[in-house]
Amino acid sequence: MTPPSDDASSGRGTGAYAGPAKRATILDVAAAAGVSRQTVTRAMNAMPGIRRETRQRVQDVARELGYTPSRFAKGLVQGARTSVGLSIPDLTNPYYPAFASSVVELATQRGWHVVMDDYGHGGATGAESVEHLAPQVDAVIGYLGGATDEAQAVLGRRPLVVLDQPAGSASGRISFDYGHAAQAALGHLQARGCRHLAYIDRADSEAGRATVAPGHRGERGHASGSAQEVVTARGQAFARSAAAAGVVLAVSVSPESAADARQVTRRLLEEHPRTDGIVVFNDLMAAGALKALAESGRAVPADCAVIGMDGIPLGELLTPELTTLALDLREVGRAAVELLDGLLTGSIEPGGPGSELVLRHRLVLRQSA
Repeated sequence: MTPPSDDASSGRGTGAYAGPAKRATILDVAAAAGVSRQTVTRAMNAMPGIRRETRQRVQDVARELGYTPSRFAKGLVQGARTSVGLSIPDLTNPYYPAFASSVVELATQRGWHVVMDDYGHGGATGAESVEHLAPQVDAVIGYLGGATDEAQAVLGRRPLVVLDQPAGSASGRISFDYGHAAQAALGHLQARGCRHLAYIDRADSEAGRATVAPGHRGERGHASGSAQEVVTARGQAFARSAAAAGVVLAVSVSPESAADARQVTRRLLEEHPRTDGIVVFNDLMAAGALKALAESGRAVPADCAVIGMDGIPLGELLTPELTTLALDLREVGRAAVELLDGLLTGSIEPGGPGSELVLRHRLVLRQSA
């Protein structure tokens, strides 16, 4: 017998629904909403034969449970491939294509389909990126710019793996030991005999300008460093490590581009002409710092050593070649995919043991330091 097209009169309200530990299914939504499976299908696919109130109720329950029908399940094949969203803030930064390439390669080996969203243009946020991906995917991996809680709320019970984010409600997290990186870089510069050290942090991207503690900003966005005067987790780690070692660290902040870092480095050298060692937020910005040093007539590393961060291929193409705190980006991608695999299969509990990984940089010595 054909089931009724609209089960709103069944008398079963949504009520409180604890739901299963695993990802919600269409049957979970049907049970929680008090309707048939066919009604859920109609509601989720904007099909006729269902009252507007019922459609809204089913969609609300589906959102609460984190259920979204895979786009591959819409009349294609039973047992469709897992679809994974990859949220990236800026593919013009060479770090992210290298990371994304690793994720796509390793996900494809598992038979997953990857949907990528580059949200760093036009003022979009990480949360908006996940909202865009959510109707198409079963899980998301991403650099979300601090939008962890909002993104996990959008996904509901579907797994979210975030990288380099503050602690939050994400199913899984990969963080980096910036304290270890800071100790390695500052220790190396001191061993070289550098005594007047500086760190160039990334500026608050939303403000688009230098951001330091009130009362500490110089006329040109420069400050003497402390853990309260920097923007990023990397900068905080460098400020803490310098303070613990008794090192005076001059801190500047720059928008995340080589051109901006070039200008900030020029101002840094004007205000602190004795600077003989600089660590920069990432390799892209370090390229701008090297350009500014060359323009000022300073030899690298004889007059001033420079260390970047991330280990992207660009560093080997610069003159001098860039010393960097490098990540193995293939391994970062592998860690993200394997963590997500564990969350999808249930071998790793969201937020439980094994759901957070900490990776370390290694100091790669080249010509600049």
